[in-house]
Amino acid sequence: MTIKVVRGNPTPEELAAALAVVRARAAAAAVTPPGAAGPRDAWSDPSRIAAAHLPTPGPASWSRTYWPS
Repeated sequence: MTIKVVRGNPTPEELAAALAVVRARAAAAAVTPPGAAGPRDAWSDPSRIAAAHLPTPGPASWSRTYWPS
């Protein structure tokens, strides 16, 4: 694995911290089988839409709608 600094002048401590993050991500990816689904975030979870109760319009809701003439 090769890491190249393309901009800036990082200190040895900053490089060590960046390398630790890259190694941790690589180790986590190596443990997960390639066909297994990874953790899903809440934004991409389709059940969040189904769980939300969408508002239903009341009987007089269209009378409060503004349509310019």
